[in-house]
Amino acid sequence: MRKLIFSILISVSFVSFAQQDVIEGRIVDENGDPIPAVNVLVKSDKTKGTISNAEGYFILELASGRYDLVFSHVQYGAHELSDIPTGVSDFTVTMKLQVTQLDDVQVEGQRERDAIDPATKIDAKSAKNLPSAFGDFNKVLLTLPGVAGNNELSSAYNVRGGNFDENLVYVNDIPVYRPFLANAGRQEGLSFINPDLVGDISFYAGGWESKYGDKLSSSLNIDYKEPEALEGQFNFGLLGGSAYIGNRISEDIQYLFGARHRDSRYLLNTLETEGQYLPSYTDVQAFFTFDLTGKNSQQINRTKLNWLLAYGRNRYLTLPESQTTEFGSATQNLRIQTAFEGREKLDYDTYQSGFNLSHRWSNKLLSRWIFSGVYTTERENYNVEGAYRICDVDNNPGSNSFNECVVVRGVGTNFNYGRNKLEAKIFNSELRNEYLLSDWSVLEAGIGYNRNIINDELNEYAFLDSAGFVTINESTFNNLELNTTSITGYLQATIFSKDSIHAVNFGGRVNHLDYNDELLFSPRIIYRFKPNWERETSFRLSVGKYSQPPFYRELRDQTGEIREDVKAQQSIHIIGAMERLLSWWNRPFLFSTEVYYKSIDNVIAYDIDNVRLRYFANNDAEAISYGFDFRINGEFIPGTQSWFSLGILSTQEDIAEDDKGFIRRPSDQRINLAFYFEDHLPNDPSMRVYVNTVFGSGYPLGPPNEINARNIFSGDEYYRVDMGLSKSFELRNHKYLRTLWLRAEVLNVLGADNTLSYSWIQDVTGSQLAIPNSLSARFLNFKISADF
Repeated sequence: MRKLIFSILISVSFVSFAQQDVIEGRIVDENGDPIPAVNVLVKSDKTKGTISNAEGYFILELASGRYDLVFSHVQYGAHELSDIPTGVSDFTVTMKLQVTQLDDVQVEGQRERDAIDPATKIDAKSAKNLPSAFGDFNKVLLTLPGVAGNNELSSAYNVRGGNFDENLVYVNDIPVYRPFLANAGRQEGLSFINPDLVGDISFYAGGWESKYGDKLSSSLNIDYKEPEALEGQFNFGLLGGSAYIGNRISEDIQYLFGARHRDSRYLLNTLETEGQYLPSYTDVQAFFTFDLTGKNSQQINRTKLNWLLAYGRNRYLTLPESQTTEFGSATQNLRIQTAFEGREKLDYDTYQSGFNLSHRWSNKLLSRWIFSGVYTTERENYNVEGAYRICDVDNNPGSNSFNECVVVRGVGTNFNYGRNKLEAKIFNSELRNEYLLSDWSVLEAGIGYNRNIINDELNEYAFLDSAGFVTINESTFNNLELNTTSITGYLQATIFSKDSIHAVNFGGRVNHLDYNDELLFSPRIIYRFKPNWERETSFRLSVGKYSQPPFYRELRDQTGEIREDVKAQQSIHIIGAMERLLSWWNRPFLFSTEVYYKSIDNVIAYDIDNVRLRYFANNDAEAISYGFDFRINGEFIPGTQSWFSLGILSTQEDIAEDDKGFIRRPSDQRINLAFYFEDHLPNDPSMRVYVNTVFGSGYPLGPPNEINARNIFSGDEYYRVDMGLSKSFELRNHKYLRTLWLRAEVLNVLGADNTLSYSWIQDVTGSQLAIPNSLSARFLNFKISADF
């Protein structure tokens, strides 16, 4: 166990006339985050003591002298410090999460349940072990209630009826972004977050504090690790590989380097579309931590700098050749055969950098300055012609023409052409401040600046020659330039009662976007009640307004034009939550449930085409979302982390122009069920199995360009089981390597024929036929990795 670090700074020592004095200090965890509700007692007289406040500070009034102190917390255990003199004014104690032995079960404490923070915490190790197609970090989010994403080839996800563009993502408070032009999951690379580098994960499905930004649906906050000693790993598999290394090279400098490579050609060869797939994605990230406190200060990390550097390179090339799809019902089986000519090509290069500089001016005031920049160039070139034939298939096993085409319903051609180029520069700067008002209250305020410079050249069209008619499905020719600036600010306060039973966070955000000269104010409040029950239980109520100013995607309509009168979408979140710590089989489990309602005004309606969102670019709709989420997690198997999630959702929208009233939104997935399960052999914990299961009901759909038939049908459900089996070998005598891992993964164990989207074609009778576009089939992947 790593030794606890203690730093004692004696700056002022005095004796009052009444011979009374104080010991002042702060209690933090290994990441430097404050630990509230720590009992601080005098060992010789435990009637004298205090409790650390929300920021980890404590003040202990005592007669002048020297004392032995005891620090205790349910998640951090007890710790003693001896011979501490009164008059200490800057006293820092670092405590480590305790590991408690309960009948051969390891239970790691979770400090977050003591705080008002409504985040869902995810174990970073489980996120890394979760089996998925490419080891993408975002796939662990799909195991949470209310989070959906029916595409294993994409890193996109939507939360509680929102869409892919409504999610905030931060790495050490630095905002990161996803690609702009990718219109299919198979074209994407990996999500920005490198799971090898992750140390802490906090996910908000709604109701987050005012200090976090302006989006409608969710906020994902990631903290990268700050290694204390040499660590690293490399792994290789059929679908790519990764490597990372981290270390503390001096008292003042820590580093992490990570690289990933994804080559999905083997998996893409399981798709219905046959052809040559040449996809390649590579990214490199570096994360540095500098302690700039100075040698003359005995206080650790008084001034601290985190610096993030990242480069992502994506090259996607496909030469499609043919596709055969069968669809219909048990009584009427249809088949479409398509021959392709042409190619699809997508290239993008993304450079991101940011730093987070923090400085503690005093025991009461902490400031952070966050600055980041993103530069991306994306090119999309495609020229694909597909000649198809639709026919009825004889499904009578006794017929001579069984499984053959017997009636031709139609022949035709579809043609897609595009030459698109996008260049984007995004700059963010924010100053955050935290001030300790009292032992049980803290005030936070900040101001931010954002600048977006986007140049987009659009040159694309698509037409369908079917049943003797030529239909132009899309035609966009435009050169767009967008230059916007926004100013943001927030003010919030957090107050705890002295017994920690009650806690409240309240405040608001302001946002001004120069493009539409709109000033937004978003008040928010979170109340937490934690009674002194035998079973640790807490209740939370969150009410707030969440506004999303229009970004480039929302401003561009389906013809490619930029609208100038688009306003921000605004949502009211009302969330009731409960968490309860349970004990099953003499092991702890955390049960959590949330009931929510969201009312959204100034809605910008959209349609989903694969992973491309096509906005209507006007504020002529209103929407509602409501449902409940359920999750239970813990050690179902001793020494492992597993969880089960269930989400029930209904989201609807009313577009003023269609006179149809409320209809299902494109992201209306009524049922979302997921679980992640770990196990190991009872007598051999080096042999482990991991199971990731996701089920989602069908999204609504309808024929394109027909407003009256929009979202009137329900698509097929999505279900998928991915399984991993690993074996570890300890390399005790190796000079550099510690552990060797062999891993086999069966992706899509059940061989589910999941449908991603539908292509609509008209036959000779004038009927519209929905042709399903399927996702990947079953695939066996092998990996080898080594720790050092």
